[in-house]
Amino acid sequence: MGYPGLCCMRLSTGTTNCARNMPQISTAAALQIALLFSAVPAQYLISRWSGPTAAQRYHATTRLLRTWKEWRTSFLNQSSAWIDWTNQQLSKVKTLVGLEPKEPAAQTPPVGTMIFDNDKGFFGASKSVRSPRPPYVFLRVGEVVMERKGHMIGVVVSWDAELRAPPEWIDRKHSNSEDTTAERTPHYKVLFRGPTPSSLMVAYLPQTQLERITDTRPDIPTLDKYFTHFDGTRFIMQPWLRELFPEDEDEDA
Repeated sequence: MGYPGLCCMRLSTGTTNCARNMPQISTAAALQIALLFSAVPAQYLISRWSGPTAAQRYHATTRLLRTWKEWRTSFLNQSSAWIDWTNQQLSKVKTLVGLEPKEPAAQTPPVGTMIFDNDKGFFGASKSVRSPRPPYVFLRVGEVVMERKGHMIGVVVSWDAELRAPPEWIDRKHSNSEDTTAERTPHYKVLFRGPTPSSLMVAYLPQTQLERITDTRPDIPTLDKYFTHFDGTRFIMQPWLRELFPEDEDEDA
């Protein structure tokens, strides 16, 4: 029965015996082993001091181990049994000091990009049908609005009956106690024209910061993705958007 770290070797008598501690090595190999074990503490210290974060320490240690692997392959290639044994010991040391590679954590997109689109349902991106339409949601998809503070003109492309955003975004935008009511206020995803004709700005704003305006057709990029045309008062939704907001073009809803 074999055990990890043990290797069977053929002796001169013709019988088979198993080295109980480690493969037989020469004096030169013994010197190399001493260098290996002296490098282990250095590996640990370098990994701990080479950067302020765990990721930096891990990459620094990975570089050290890669160098050691190249050196080991060059100078210890005379004994495959010894190489196997050193691999096992090195793996044990890495596990002991917490340097074994870990599965990368699922990356969450930055909030700044999530406002354009995301699969979490944040910032008006939910694919759920907004029906029935709550009576306290005053604005509709396709309506032209003005942002009260900056007086920018934009178009509503989505809404949520109440705030739906990542917790860190909510904490940053509504940290004051007086802002807590904003979390229960309808919020709208609005497209604005950026500083240049081809640029686009996207905002997720509470109902209290928006005002409906008429007889104005803003020139905003990508509107044709959401709407078929402008009827003189508002933009008419594409079929796919109307499926999500079926009551927003019904003035009696």
